[in-house]
Amino acid sequence: MKLKFMAIFLAFLLPLKLAAADEKLTVLLDWFVNPDHAPLIVAKEKGIFKKNGLDVELIAPADPNDPPKLVAAGKAPLAISYQPQLHVQVSEGLPLKRIGTLVATPLNSLVVLKDGPIQSLADLKGKKIGFSVGGFEDALLSAMLSKHGLSLKDIELINVNFSLSPSLLAGKVDAVIGAFRNFELNQMDIEGHSGKAFYPEEEGVPAYDELIIVANTANLDDKRFKPFLASLEEATQYIINHPGDAWKLFIKNHKDLDDELNRRAWRDTLPRFALRPAALDTNRYARFADFLKKSGLIKKVEAVDKYAIEIK
Repeated sequence: MKLKFMAIFLAFLLPLKLAAADEKLTVLLDWFVNPDHAPLIVAKEKGIFKKNGLDVELIAPADPNDPPKLVAAGKAPLAISYQPQLHVQVSEGLPLKRIGTLVATPLNSLVVLKDGPIQSLADLKGKKIGFSVGGFEDALLSAMLSKHGLSLKDIELINVNFSLSPSLLAGKVDAVIGAFRNFELNQMDIEGHSGKAFYPEEEGVPAYDELIIVANTANLDDKRFKPFLASLEEATQYIINHPGDAWKLFIKNHKDLDDELNRRAWRDTLPRFALRPAALDTNRYARFADFLKKSGLIKKVEAVDKYAIEIK
């Protein structure tokens, strides 16, 4: 009788344990799904999130500026954002902290036509440069030009919105800043016009993380965050070890991305994913904060633990 009672008790307990295992977690993306998000998509499609007790929902934003603001307002637990944006938003009072990294190198670059007249940044004097978003891109460009004895006064900035490579190919501008090296260069090449990129981290700008994961400072003890980051690490390792199989998982529910541009972007993005998503290089973040302060984008350099942490 006692054994029968125990069997019934366990039969009821098991479904409860299973139900409690998969905790729902919403993650707001920075943009529509693309190869930059590969670890998130692969972790979901391969069942890595589920194995770690999570039911993760990935939501693309209607406005790419909204995700970190929604997290700051307590409307979502996590968002994919950008390190430069984090520094600025924290300086403005938003309660955000970086808890992980998705893409650990800059993707931003200044792009020109490979066979055009710009072979050095010094050749940009008197030229037109297209941009999409003011502020940080101005700071990048200013630092890159100064290394070659130029300033923003020596060039003409033209807002081309998000029509970067089309504006360059149409001859409306001589160069574009803000072009993602894993996308714009490939898009231009596919259209038969090879591009040449100048990389900020090679032209006087401190290296930084392109894509990061941010949380509200009031929710840093959320028990879902640690398994989430562990899942990203496992997914990234799988992508690096099995890029072909990982690609199949990536496009499984995103057939519209199975084209030449995204296949090339996938290849070029792989070496840029953070192999240790939870790890934080405080010195690197401090150097970049100093750069933003000197560029006038933030008023004060805060201690790194004010805006970035490593969950342990």
